[in-house]
Formats: sequence, structure tokens, C-alpha cells
Amino acid sequence: FLMMILGLVFKKIGWIDDVFASKMNKFVFMVPLPVLVFEDLATVDFSKVWDVKFVLFCFIVTLISITISFLISCLLGDKTIRGEFIQAAYRSSAALLGIAFIQNIYGNAGMAPLMIIGSVPLYNMMAVVVLSVFKPGQSGLDHTVVKKTVKGIVTNPILIGLVWSALKIPMPAIPKKVISSIGNVATPMGLMAMGATFDIKKAFGKIKPSAIAAFMKLIGLCAIFLPIAVKLGFRTDKLVAILIMLGSATTVSSFVMAKNMGHEGTLSSSVVMLTTMFSAFTVTGWLYILRHFMLI
Repeated sequence: FLMMILGLVFKKIGWIDDVFASKMNKFVFMVPLPVLVFEDLATVDFSKVWDVKFVLFCFIVTLISITISFLISCLLGDKTIRGEFIQAAYRSSAALLGIAFIQNIYGNAGMAPLMIIGSVPLYNMMAVVVLSVFKPGQSGLDHTVVKKTVKGIVTNPILIGLVWSALKIPMPAIPKKVISSIGNVATPMGLMAMGATFDIKKAFGKIKPSAIAAFMKLIGLCAIFLPIAVKLGFRTDKLVAILIMLGSATTVSSFVMAKNMGHEGTLSSSVVMLTTMFSAFTVTGWLYILRHFMLI
């Protein structure tokens, strides 16, 4: 949240202008974000942690979450923001926060990579679809959009990272350090770029849908699916990974992608800002509840 405020301050004092912020957004989308996701997955030995039930649960819950977001978006008066609303309501900071969060609690990445496999490819693929279909002035998926979507899936860093891990290709120290350094740029640069392009007046104009999406992201989906996860027997790092998948802040890449695909981006940035600010309290609350019942 403070990184977003910094971007806003830098814009006010003239250190970042609209052109520079736009180029920062594009750069984050094209380079650090894909590198970060690749790094998260390429260095994990999946043969030691593979769990079909867990991966399927993450995939199915993500699919249902997207469907719920779509159904609620049908109730919005402003149809031009439906694509942004759907994406912002379901798309968590799974790759950005998942591994770091579980490492802080358990000392290792735990089940975060498997959660990423089950949810993030679907996050990305459906984000392209909904942002294309509900793009202002777009009447549906055209041939070009379909072609772009297929290409995006095939060249997705998640797929490349999985192949790298499956083939057990070694990662020499120097390239690993370079990849890590580039990946570390993704979150701070993305958040500052978003803060620099944040329009407070426009954000207040979309406060109602932003608040609804933020509530879904931080509380609604967790309230629905965490009890189901517990009932199915998921505990400790698996349950924390599911919590991050469901209830972490909306990822900054949702704003970057929305802007790069022709959307205004105001709703996306508002939801990212709201969820980033309040997730410190809601995620802590969910962790307290799970700990109280000795589930983690």
C-alpha cells in the first residue's frame, strides 16, 4: 500500500509522468512478472510434493470463484467495467505472495507451488478471456483474440517453469541471481506505476463496485470455500496456501493487464488498493481463526 502511495507522491512532485507510468506498466507486464512466475516454479521439485486432490481442489474452486464473480458482475449498472470487476474479484496475489507467505510461516515454500499450478494458469487464461469479451467497444471474442489467448497459454511462464522443473534442468548460480533480481522488481515497480496512474476522483465514482469486489476478494470467497477445504481434510501449509489463493489482495498484475488490454484501469487499481490495505487485517483474522481451531 505504501508503495502505491509512493507512486502517487512521485507523480505529484513530477518525478513520474503519465508516459513514464504507462511504460512502467508495460515493462512489468512483459518482463518482471513472467520472470517471477518462472522462478517460483522452475526451482521446485514437484515429484516430492505432488498432490492430485489438492491441485484439483484449487482448480475447481478457482473456476467456481470466477463463475460467482461473473454472475455478480451481471448485476452491475455500468457494463463497461464488467471485465475489470470479474478479474479484480477473483484474481489473488497467489504467485507474488503465496510462496513468500508460507515461507515466513513454515520456513519453506510448502504447498504454494502446487496451489499456483492449480489456480494461476486459470487466473491468467480467464483474465485474457473476460478482459477481451468485456472490453469497452468489443462485441465478443474475435479470431485475433482467440489466437492471442492460445499463444499466451503456450508461452506462459508457468508452463515453461513446469517443463523446466519436470526435466530437472539445473539453474546455475549467476543466471539464478539475475532471474531473482529481475523478478524482485515486479511487485514494487508495478505498485508504484499503479499509484502514479491512480485517479482519486474516478476511483470514488466507482466506489460501490470496488467495495463489492474487495469484499468478495477478502471475505466472501474465504467464507464459502475455507470450511469446505477443512471438511475435505486440508491442514497446515495446504490450508494456508488455499487461504492465500482465496483471500489475499487482488494482484497488481490485474491492473497491468487491464490497462494493456484497453480498459480504463480505475476499478482495477481501486480494488488492488482497497484489498492491499485491508488484507493485512482480514488475512491476519483468517489465520487467527484457523490457528484457534488448531487447523494450522
